[in-house]
Amino acid sequence: MKISRILHAGYVFESGGTQILFDPIFENPFSRNCHAFPDVRFDPGQIRQLTPDAIFISHFHDDHCSFDSLHLLPRATPVYLYCLFEELFAMLRELGFTNVQSLAIDAPVHVGAFEIIARRALDDEVDSMFHIRAEGLNILNVVDSWMDPHTLEQLKAYAPWDMVLWPFQTMREVDVIAPSRTRDGDTAPELVCAPVPAMAGARATPAVALPDDWPGQLQALNPRYVVPSSCQFVQEPWSWYNHAMFPITYRQFAQDAGAWLPAAHVVRLDPSVAFELTPQALTPAAPLPWVIPVGDQDVDFQYDPAIAPPATADIARRFPALTVEQAALVLDFCQRGLLQKYEEMELPDDSYFMEPRRWQLTVFDHDGAGRRFRYRIHGDSIERADIEDGSIAAATGSQPLGWTTEIPAAKLYAGLALGESLTSMYLRINGAPEDADIADDPLIRCLFNDAFGAYQAAQLKRLKETA
Repeated sequence: MKISRILHAGYVFESGGTQILFDPIFENPFSRNCHAFPDVRFDPGQIRQLTPDAIFISHFHDDHCSFDSLHLLPRATPVYLYCLFEELFAMLRELGFTNVQSLAIDAPVHVGAFEIIARRALDDEVDSMFHIRAEGLNILNVVDSWMDPHTLEQLKAYAPWDMVLWPFQTMREVDVIAPSRTRDGDTAPELVCAPVPAMAGARATPAVALPDDWPGQLQALNPRYVVPSSCQFVQEPWSWYNHAMFPITYRQFAQDAGAWLPAAHVVRLDPSVAFELTPQALTPAAPLPWVIPVGDQDVDFQYDPAIAPPATADIARRFPALTVEQAALVLDFCQRGLLQKYEEMELPDDSYFMEPRRWQLTVFDHDGAGRRFRYRIHGDSIERADIEDGSIAAATGSQPLGWTTEIPAAKLYAGLALGESLTSMYLRINGAPEDADIADDPLIRCLFNDAFGAYQAAQLKRLKETA
């Protein structure tokens, strides 16, 4: 069986003349600001010549299901997708794919020499994992999900696994959205004493404590080979996220996994790199010709727990000015659309905003100038703070501002019109109490609650307009 890495969670599996693509991404950057790490470029001409026997997509997130990438592949290729929302299946058919099928948990799918079984992930409303079988081999692709305890018991029966593709990187999304919490030390990852050896000329990266359940889970699977999987990207070169989002190095994972599994081999599989797996060995194979490495490939993450986040105004200067029409859309949302969307949603009973609150949203333009919008919120009701005769005004009175939110105008527009995801928007929350849920933020809720497939819908619209 030949196993080749595309990027992030993307793989090519080949056996007995059958070729299957898993979560294929042929873009750099992808998801708007995820830059391949190590750096690569793609050859679209060669990709258009591919004739895979099937495409398997683990879940609907845009770093796994991107229409710009799928657009390069033959429309007759069967697409097997794990997703609970029919809208995405309809969009794939609208893109032109004629054989789009839903994956069911524990239901085998046979494609040529392969048997593929979707396995239940911890968040089974979103994610799935792949059990891949061929040539008498068992490979578990955990994708970037967390392991469900019941699924782990089920998978123990197949131990020792021949290979496990393990999502080795944890992402600190909440910590970069609300960095004041991290500066207080309450939610920073636990640091261990010894720094991981860094590359020549690079800063030493402090090791962090890996999740407590990983050793037991990997030991239960008892794989012959472990591939650190489902990351391989950083943000823009100037981004402070590059030293704040990803705390685990390849070196640390190899060191720790080697201690947990002394008989196993930890194998780094960079984009384009391929191996042939047999019951006896893992040997290098010809790389993917359409994934072209650029520059140094022996790179690693450089996490800095003490990094000071730049001001949102400075980040906003990195992005181009909005057009008149785009700026009008953002302004209308802040003045009217946000209020309408907020009142259409149902607030959880334990929300911070269930009590009367004052909230400020500041939107920074390309010059770093901020425009402030103030609101009074009580439960499911919201009004602009310049309305003095409303019932919320009486309840909040002159209550000081606590929770405030900042965002670059370009990113707010991208969230409204282009389906951009939260992790790339450089949204900043200040003053949120330590016991409050960051997802309670009114802007986050209005952009992402009940939103599904916005990124793919925007891609589909653009692809149809340019066809």
